[in-house]
Amino acid sequence: MIEVVAPGPYATVQDLGRPGLAHLGVPGSGAADADALRLANRLVGNPEALAGIELTYGGARLAFHAGAWVAVTGAPCPLTAVPAPALSGAEGRMSGWRAPAAGAAVPFWVPAGSELRFGTPAWGLRTYLAVRGGVAVEPVLGSRSTDSLSGLGPEPLRAGAVLPVGAVAGLEPIVADLAPARGPRPAVLRVLPGPRDDWFVPGALAALCERPYVVSQDSNRVGVRLNGRELARAREGELPSEGMVAGALQVPPSGQPIVFLADHPPTGGYPVIAVVVTADLAVAAQLRPGDAVRFTTRRVT
Repeated sequence: MIEVVAPGPYATVQDLGRPGLAHLGVPGSGAADADALRLANRLVGNPEALAGIELTYGGARLAFHAGAWVAVTGAPCPLTAVPAPALSGAEGRMSGWRAPAAGAAVPFWVPAGSELRFGTPAWGLRTYLAVRGGVAVEPVLGSRSTDSLSGLGPEPLRAGAVLPVGAVAGLEPIVADLAPARGPRPAVLRVLPGPRDDWFVPGALAALCERPYVVSQDSNRVGVRLNGRELARAREGELPSEGMVAGALQVPPSGQPIVFLADHPPTGGYPVIAVVVTADLAVAAQLRPGDAVRFTTRRVT
C-alpha cells in the first residue's frame, strides 16, 4: 500500500473516467492528461485504464509500505527517495538506491519502507504516478476517478491517506523501452469550428487564433480559463443547456474563452465557438497559470 505523507498543492486518484453517463448528468472526469496516465500504466505492465495518482505542480511525498514497480510521466518532477521515518526497517532496504532522473518515463522499483518525494516540475502542471497493479480504491459508477466538479469518487488526497494497490498476478511483463520521455509540446491548440460559431460576430474565430491568450489563475480540472482578446457575440440571450465535450471552447458573457477539461459539466448554456481536437487535450491539461497559448484552425492530418 501507499501512504500519502504530503499531497502537494492538489493530488487525486484518476483513471480514464466515467464515459457514457453524460445523459444521466454524470461528468466524464478521469485523468486530465490521459495520454500521460496511459503511458505510465503501460510502462509498469498495467492495462491502460487502471487508476494512478495525478499530482498538480509536484510537491508530493509518498511512503511505500511494500516494494512496488512504478512509473512517473507527464510534467517531469525531480525525484528523490529517503527512508520513510514512520516505516520500520527502511534504512537497510534503502541502501544504495536512487530514484531515476526527472522526466525519465521509465519503470523503476521502489523498495519497501521508502518515501518517494516529488519536486517542482520543470515544465507542465500535472504529473502521473502509476504503480504495478493500479491504485485499488473503491470504484464509484465504474471508475476510481476523483471528480472535482460533482464530488464523485474518492476525496482529494490528504496527508495520512492510505491507498491500496491491486493484484499483479496476470499482468503483462514490464518493458522499459515502450516510449521515450516526452518533452514539452508547443502551446498551440488545434480547434474545429463550432458548433455555435454563428453566435459570434464575423471574424471572431479568426480573432481567437490571431493572438495568444494567457492562462488564468482560476483554471482547474474543470477548465482552462483564458485572458486575452474578447470574443464578441452577434446574438443576445443564452442558449438552452446542451451537451458539452472535453475540449469545448465555451465563451461566457465576459468574452473570455474557457477550454473544458476532464471535470467539465455534462451540459452548458454558453455558446461554444470551437472545440479543441482530442489529440491536443494533453497539451491543454499541462498549461500552467501565466502560460501563453495559441489556437489554430489548420487542418488536422
